[in-house]
Amino acid sequence: MQNKLVVFKSREIRRMLHNDEWWFVVEDIVLVLIDSKDPKQYIQRMKQRDPELGKGWVQIVHTLSVKTAGGKQRMVCANTEGIFRIIQSIPSPKAEPFKRWLAKVGYERVQEIEDPELATKRTKALYQAKGYSENWIEKRMRGIAVREALTDEWQKRGIKKDPEYAILTAEISKAAFGFTPSEYKNLKGLERENLRDHMTDLELIFSMLGEAATTEIAGKKDAQGFGENKTAARKGGKIAGDARENLEIETGKKVVSSENYLTEPESRKRLKNK
Repeated sequence: MQNKLVVFKSREIRRMLHNDEWWFVVEDIVLVLIDSKDPKQYIQRMKQRDPELGKGWVQIVHTLSVKTAGGKQRMVCANTEGIFRIIQSIPSPKAEPFKRWLAKVGYERVQEIEDPELATKRTKALYQAKGYSENWIEKRMRGIAVREALTDEWQKRGIKKDPEYAILTAEISKAAFGFTPSEYKNLKGLERENLRDHMTDLELIFSMLGEAATTEIAGKKDAQGFGENKTAARKGGKIAGDARENLEIETGKKVVSSENYLTEPESRKRLKNK
């Protein structure tokens, strides 16, 4: 478990990484959004006003060990989904921006279900806003499509999403790059960030090759179940790994990089490296 502070409206909100997911101290969130100085009492009244929230309270919160000025204390925490549900029950002007944002996100999600192309356009716009170049975005979007084709194939072949997708993905990555995704993230100094959002052009290309090759092999071999698809994943990853090694021999330069875009946008780094 990892503890960190985030700041919202000059107020500190304690959070911790629990089971690979951020959990926030509920009292800290509530205190930011209300005028009362007693968040515990406010939370009790809020659960009484909103019977459905009170009924489902134990499902959306956990009591976790949190660092405080007086040492570690057990405190009620919720993940992002739980915090959004709690915010919906706070009738405060300070909570209105959150509620409007939630309504907007919900509306956009309905639009995307009706017209999936909108989701693609919004994803591209987000990458542009983060400072990625058009060339990089094209590869990233293509990689997303390749990944979706692979997971669709796995689903048809009896693979369970969690944890089997993660295990098979690790097999491809290990064979293609010599690192599992978690090891790769450590190399790049990443924590919760998406690994592929911090890959160079070549890293994205070889990721696509490994996953596309795995999809083809699984289809041609009619791989069924976890064991056969694990073999296909290793073979698909090895095709990408062999191609990567051949390129490294020809260029004398490693494809796998510790480079990330945490502090500097990809497009700016690209210009500096030219």
